[in-house]
Amino acid sequence: MSMVCLLLFSSAALPASADGEADAYHYSFYGDAVPAPAAYEATMIITGKKLNISAFKEPTDMHVTKDERVYVLDSGNGRIVELDRNFKLVRTIDSFINEGKKDQFKNPQGLFVTDKGDILVADSDNHRVVHLDDKGELVKIVAEPKSDLLKEDFQFKPIRIVMDKGDRIYVMAEGVFDGFMEFSADGVFSSFIGANRVQVDPVEYLWKRLATREQRSQMVMFTPTEFTNLDMDEEGFIYATSGDRGKDPIKKLNAQGTDILRREGYSAPQGDLRYMNESGPSRLIDVDVGDSDMYSVLDSNKGRIFTYNGDGYLLHIFGGIGNRIGLFNTPVALERAGDRMLVLDKALGEITVFQTTEYGRTLHDAVRSYYNGEEDKSSQLFAKAAEMNANLEYAYAGIGKALLRQKQYAESAEYFKQSMERKGYSKAFLLYRKELMREHFSWVMSGIFLAVAAFVTVVIVRRQRRRTTNAGIK
Repeated sequence: MSMVCLLLFSSAALPASADGEADAYHYSFYGDAVPAPAAYEATMIITGKKLNISAFKEPTDMHVTKDERVYVLDSGNGRIVELDRNFKLVRTIDSFINEGKKDQFKNPQGLFVTDKGDILVADSDNHRVVHLDDKGELVKIVAEPKSDLLKEDFQFKPIRIVMDKGDRIYVMAEGVFDGFMEFSADGVFSSFIGANRVQVDPVEYLWKRLATREQRSQMVMFTPTEFTNLDMDEEGFIYATSGDRGKDPIKKLNAQGTDILRREGYSAPQGDLRYMNESGPSRLIDVDVGDSDMYSVLDSNKGRIFTYNGDGYLLHIFGGIGNRIGLFNTPVALERAGDRMLVLDKALGEITVFQTTEYGRTLHDAVRSYYNGEEDKSSQLFAKAAEMNANLEYAYAGIGKALLRQKQYAESAEYFKQSMERKGYSKAFLLYRKELMREHFSWVMSGIFLAVAAFVTVVIVRRQRRRTTNAGIK
């Protein structure tokens, strides 16, 4: 983005909102911040006190299962707190039996729960990953990995963790710039996956080229950006965020570690497009993958949550830093639980529960309908969302895409034109032109044939007249 992006946007430009409704805005095709209805509203706060247990102490992570059970990693207390889908306390896990002895967590930072209820903990200060079954009993411990790919003095400090359906474990470890560490189902380190590219400052690079060897030895080396978090979708693709505003702060990695995230929206998914110099750009520290390829990312800098569809179009923004319900102090994690969004605040030791508004549900259902191939329903829902938010240009693009699938090319092109979606408009217009050619091909060809025949006849007649005239003169 140009320097304009650094100067024009500030939190003061945001629309005001009532208690319970998170500050909401949107970005237009031109990158301007415009008012938008709230897609979520805060409905309740969960604390340790409300659960009749001791207060959460610097919690760092949480996970929500398919049946909407909530697991909170209460790091400062070295425990896991499990809640049911109604946010009632089920149990706490603060220890486990390891080789006949009681063992405990030490400043754990990451948590993941599988579909069958197995719990994986990034037990950071114990330099290990702890794998428990659904009863809280130890399955295995993944400790200091050994490999030629690792330095001899490497110290394993896991921060975040996920497990795929093949029981392979992917770990984000502190100080590792080569990507995520991949472990086999047996807990053996196998490789790195999805390393970030090095981000180079051109001025610094030129200075290093001109500096002496002694000066270069005292400079910081160019290193890739560390990831800040990861999540895994139903198909086993890893979504990852990096905190620095590099080229692609959000990635979707396949099994080979290749980034396959689609970025077909008005701008690439990156959080805020505009910001003040004082506040700086978004720092994305968590990602949550929902259904129908929708995903949300958390900006710790401004406490905002940005949600995108699978093509990379921004759907909505909410949240912020503040002292009223719906705003945060130090947000560190977010998770979906059905139509609800949960945000964990580390400093306050609480979870804010958000419920979708009618606008949010309409927009989400429109995306789901399109994803499932329900074009008619999708068009109707996008139209309804556009009525609620005239600034939502993407809604017109959604209608255009649905009509395109229905082969209504002329109407599709009109909606793409409204949404400023040039790629979609070009495709719809091209197909419309082809359709017109097919429909009128026989008439067009007949007209061309008659025109050619008439032209040839005129030429022949003129030649005959000339010959007759020339013969008469002679």
